[in-house]
Amino acid sequence: MANAYVKEASDANFKEVVLDSSEPVLVDFWAEWCGPCKALGPVVDQVAEENQGKLNVVKVNIDQNPETPARYGVRGIPTLLLVKGGQVVDQHVGALSKNALDEFVKKSI
Repeated sequence: MANAYVKEASDANFKEVVLDSSEPVLVDFWAEWCGPCKALGPVVDQVAEENQGKLNVVKVNIDQNPETPARYGVRGIPTLLLVKGGQVVDQHVGALSKNALDEFVKKSI
């Protein structure tokens, strides 16, 4: 999970890390036991690195932080949210290819 370009958010700091961010934020809801989440992880890390300074990337472990996914209606994982100015502007459920994830984040940066 350790990546210099990806932050971890929790129920306790989600508002501060995501909603109060001055930059758009890609939020990755994931869990340790989720195969598609593990497959998506390196792609998310790569997008975080390529878009530093334009996009913040945050991961939320749903097992350790149940309140935030419930608040955003997360039913399946991986779920990706794009948050801009404290508002969810787009959402995707399921794994994405690198190209598809690039297209997804381009809408907000």
